[in-house]
Amino acid sequence: MAPSKVAAAVNGQKPMVPNIVQSSSTLPPVAGSDEEFAPSASEQRMRERAERLKAQVRQTFDAASMDVAGLVTYVDTLERLGLDNHFRDLIGGALDRIRAEELPEHGGGLHVVALRFRLLRQHGIWVSTDVFDAFRDDASGFCSSLCSDDDPRGLLSLYNAAHMAVPGEMVLDDAIAFARGRLMDILRGSKVRSPVSEQITRALDIPLPRFTRRLETMHYIAEYEHEEAHDGLLLELARLNFVLVRALHLRELKDLSLWWRELYNTVKLPYARDRMVEIYFWTCGMLHEEEYSLARMFFAKTFGMVSLMDDTFDVHATLDECHKLKEAMQRWDESEVYILPEYLRMLYIKTLSNFKEFEEILEPNKKYRMAYTREAYKLCSQNYLKEAIWSSQKYQPSFKEHEELSIMTSGLPMLTILTLMGYGDEATPEAFEWVSSVPEMVRAGSQVTRFLNDLSSTYNMQIHTLILKIYTNEHAYAVGKAQEGYA
Repeated sequence: MAPSKVAAAVNGQKPMVPNIVQSSSTLPPVAGSDEEFAPSASEQRMRERAERLKAQVRQTFDAASMDVAGLVTYVDTLERLGLDNHFRDLIGGALDRIRAEELPEHGGGLHVVALRFRLLRQHGIWVSTDVFDAFRDDASGFCSSLCSDDDPRGLLSLYNAAHMAVPGEMVLDDAIAFARGRLMDILRGSKVRSPVSEQITRALDIPLPRFTRRLETMHYIAEYEHEEAHDGLLLELARLNFVLVRALHLRELKDLSLWWRELYNTVKLPYARDRMVEIYFWTCGMLHEEEYSLARMFFAKTFGMVSLMDDTFDVHATLDECHKLKEAMQRWDESEVYILPEYLRMLYIKTLSNFKEFEEILEPNKKYRMAYTREAYKLCSQNYLKEAIWSSQKYQPSFKEHEELSIMTSGLPMLTILTLMGYGDEATPEAFEWVSSVPEMVRAGSQVTRFLNDLSSTYNMQIHTLILKIYTNEHAYAVGKAQEGYA
């Protein structure tokens, strides 16, 4: 489509605000800032110092000379300090040994046994819950001796490890209940010192395996200094690494804010959420390491455009406009801009142009990835339209129907593909095929994402209240009870 035609298509008189059929709700703005963040003038010197420290860590990381208990502790320290991405090869070798060599009976106590269990499961290595049998009594409960105030760290490790459970592992369910109750008693009695007290408080709020890693690193760097046996080399490297990664994040946020401001001001959709800072925070929660910079930028930009489309379907467009927007997205051609109402034309044009820019950035052997991303984007518009139709027709889906659609409209199936788009060679065509099939792992993540989002909602949007209404109707529960079961 020629530029002059594009301009003519989008520069017409602003249309009247259409009747809203989906929802009378409004979306609150998300606070943000376009402040430009500049890296520190000493960043290069810090980076050089960090490289020297990495070399020293490699020289001192002698897995062969450590016992399994020491190795487990060292690997956990690297991960919680946010340094594991610099030593993946060393950690991989260490995990092989940790898996192959069993701890001696009661070796290292509950803390080390639970820590080993959690580390291996976090890395996809299966460990039987039998490792906890030595800490259980004949009544199949955990030993009362574990209630000793002398070992709060062991109880904390057990509590965190137990959250690596899969459905049906009653031993770990019991461990969570047991450890949580005792840890709360310890905190109430003020019988534990810093930094363990802070770590217990944090875990009782959000267990370590579910905590955002970048935030955990921020906390743990401050706490690690107070560990009696802390490694000064690791501590200095962790501090430098945290500052260097933060500097990169700030530069990315600056670039994204400028990009978003131009997009947001161009498409002129006042009903849509201004939420790039929120999106970038989420992005960093998944991928904070330096090497994933391109993945973060692709993810945040595409997520931002999806958000504009989602808000259009959800709270503003008429049903007829929803059909037209979905149809235009399926055709994916600028010449189709004329089927859209004037206020949506620039959104369509900017979406297509941004996708072209993304493709130009990709290396020649990775350009095939854009086809998967486009198809995922098109599928999103189809599912958003289905939600709009349900709302317009006041259709009352079953819980199963709603769940199936919510898995797709959660955005996670598409966002998983977006994440891979900026990866290196490890993201193969086979990986894209697998993720595009919405495997069980993606489905489960989508369920958690959507259900927790619905439960934490302030219920300003009709679609957010619908799921609880459906659940209560089908199960004859009160709302409070439904929230418990739904969680």
